[in-house]
Amino acid sequence: MFSPHPPHPPQLHSRSEFLRIRGLRCHVRRWGDERLPKLFLTHGWLDVSATFQPLVEHLLDRWQVLLPDWRGFGYSEWPQDGYWFYDYVADLEGVLDHYSPDQPVLLAGHSMGAQVSALYAGLRPARVRRLVCLDGIGLPDAPPQRAPARVRKWLDQIREPLPVKTYDSFEQLGGRVRRQHPQLSEAQALFVARCWGQQDGHGRIRLCADPKHTLAGPLLYRAAEAEEVWRQVTAPTLFIDAAKSQTALPAEERTRRRAAFADQRVVVIEEAGHMLHFDAPRETAQAIAAFMAE
Repeated sequence: MFSPHPPHPPQLHSRSEFLRIRGLRCHVRRWGDERLPKLFLTHGWLDVSATFQPLVEHLLDRWQVLLPDWRGFGYSEWPQDGYWFYDYVADLEGVLDHYSPDQPVLLAGHSMGAQVSALYAGLRPARVRRLVCLDGIGLPDAPPQRAPARVRKWLDQIREPLPVKTYDSFEQLGGRVRRQHPQLSEAQALFVARCWGQQDGHGRIRLCADPKHTLAGPLLYRAAEAEEVWRQVTAPTLFIDAAKSQTALPAEERTRRRAAFADQRVVVIEEAGHMLHFDAPRETAQAIAAFMAE
């Protein structure tokens, strides 16, 4: 089992804390004065906690911010047997049990993290005081007719171990980041590369993400099941949309899904794509802060 723990890039002014959650070592990145109220953030798929530094710095006058690396990402451990979506929900509960066992929390999530956080807020409504979803809950519904092909693909993929892609340097990885996110400057892309990558001990750079995350899981996403959970959410909920997102559902479907939340509102960041913390960290933080402070 791979369990990375490299030194932090020098520009990341945070503290690393490690918890044992359901048999795995979970890394939690913590910023700010520990005497301040806690605000919990969760990252998206193939991302890590460290990339939220430009957003977090605009929140630290009012809160300390805690952001776990999901299992198999960042500095958290990799399970042997792959990934099941509700494992992330259970891991989030483990983090909250440790840091806020008796008080409802302020919780925000981006993309996959928004999906996890919104499900948790419906499953444990008394534990979430306010909820923010950053360009999230947008997974496309999957019809049952896709199930046979999906499970066959999964069976085929797990027969052989996945190769681990490596890079010559952080600069080479930064070039890949910039091709994927051309709106970033060279310096910004290198910052992300240093968050996403680490030395592999053999002179190469590897991603801080288990390759098994790229496998097609055997289970289909059923929006109707998620909506039943969201109907249990009691926390006021803010959706922060990225106007230039390539992952957004059609407006009618977004509105229909959000109707499951009893108390919800929407803010749109006009010049941002899906990676709000890359494109508009200050504006996104300001929207989070205004809502959480109400």
